[in-house]
Formats: sequence, structure tokens, C-alpha cells
Amino acid sequence: MSLPVFVVDAFTATPFSGNPAAVCPLKNWLDDEILSSVAAENNLSETAFFVPKGDDYELRWFTPRSEVRLCGHATLASGFVLLKYLSPARDSVRFHTKSGPLTVARDGSLLAMDFPALPPWDCLQPPDALLEGLGLRPTAVVQIQDNYFAVFDSEEKIRSIHPDFARIESLHPAGVAVTAPGNDCDFVSRYFVPSYGIPEDPVTGSTHCSLAPYWSGRLGKTNMHARQVSKRGGEMWCQVQGERVILKGNAVLVTRGEILI
Repeated sequence: MSLPVFVVDAFTATPFSGNPAAVCPLKNWLDDEILSSVAAENNLSETAFFVPKGDDYELRWFTPRSEVRLCGHATLASGFVLLKYLSPARDSVRFHTKSGPLTVARDGSLLAMDFPALPPWDCLQPPDALLEGLGLRPTAVVQIQDNYFAVFDSEEKIRSIHPDFARIESLHPAGVAVTAPGNDCDFVSRYFVPSYGIPEDPVTGSTHCSLAPYWSGRLGKTNMHARQVSKRGGEMWCQVQGERVILKGNAVLVTRGEILI
């Protein structure tokens, strides 16, 4: 059996930057063990699998270690593959996921994703492993159920952090994002999730479901330009619309082939 596979760099218009995701279109769902094995073989932060559901698609995401409930860059990559290569006559595509329906639509030269807004709340007692794992004391810590967000006062501090990944991994199932005002954008971030096999994620759409409403409240803006200042780097444009967040970005194809099983 062979499976088609596309490797797409998401949240960038330049190959070999942004966040790479593997995308595997399927006719029907395969056993989870096979999906997990394919994701481990791809060894990227996420592999996306989708199958047709009427005019829509069911979409799932797997890291090299486990399935996740929400992934932004692999959703963008899946929408890009469908709208660019598999169904180029369409202007949008809707995915059914464990986080509800998600839409990817053309928006000029960008692709726009409609995601749920997940505003964080104050973390009154940050765990010692978080503070020790970052090595720098943040000005504030906020959280949602599966992530801590450490807030700093400058982009330079975000770039200077060298995490203790063993301490960060002990926070499982939570990941850790660090964020600050940007020098030439509204805000910057990085994201660490070693317990899922991803020491540092290059560009993370899902964290911006929380970062965008947080910075919208801080900056008094609903439209913001964000950068993730990992080694590969990437950018997106965020629009807060009540209980939804629109995340816009570019994508570029770097590999197309097949996986033999």
C-alpha cells in the first residue's frame, strides 16, 4: 500500500523556514497504529491525515509520539494542499476535528484559518519546573488547560532563553510558550513541548488561539502581526473576532511523494 505525502512549510513564503508539516490525504481511515507509525517515520512536529466527509473533510494530527487535539500549522498545510493541488477550484475547505469545525480559506495571497479563541487566565502559582526550566523570571504567567504562557518585557529576552528541556518535559501534558512585545511586530513568541517529542516547535498556530486574545487585551487591538522567533522563524497575522481567532499565513510545498507501507 502507498500513501501520498506532501511536506509543506507553513507560516512562511520561503522554503526551509516556517514550520514543516507532512500531509497525507486518505480515502478511508487506517488503524491508529499505522497513523502513529507514519508520523514517527516522518519525524516532523506534526503529520496531518484527512479523509473526505461529504463536501468537507475529517482531519487528525499526530506528533512522532501521540495524537493532538489542535494543530495550526498542519491545518494550514492541509488547506494549502487541498486548495493548491487537489481541489484548486475551491475557495475554502472545512475540516471536522476533535476541536470542532475549522475552515481554511483563500485571503488574497494568504490562507486564513478560523479557529476557536482560547483566552488564558492568570496562573497564580507557577510551578517550580516552569521557572527553573526557563532560567529567567517572567513578568507574568498565564495558562490554559494544556499550556503555560510566560510573559516577558522584551523580544531580546525571548531570543535569549535556553530551556532546560528535562524540567519543561516534567510539566506534561502542558507545553510552555514564552512571549513579549515585538520590535517590528505586535508580539513575538517561542514554544517548547518536549514531552510530545518536540523540544521547540518552529511556528505554532494553536498557541496563537491564546496569544492573540491575550495581546489583544494588552494592546487594545484586534488585528495584530505576530512572529515566532525560533531558529527557522515564521509569521502570521491574527484577527480576534469575539470567540474566534482568524490566523493568516503563507505556505510553500517542499516535498511531494509517497509512503510505502
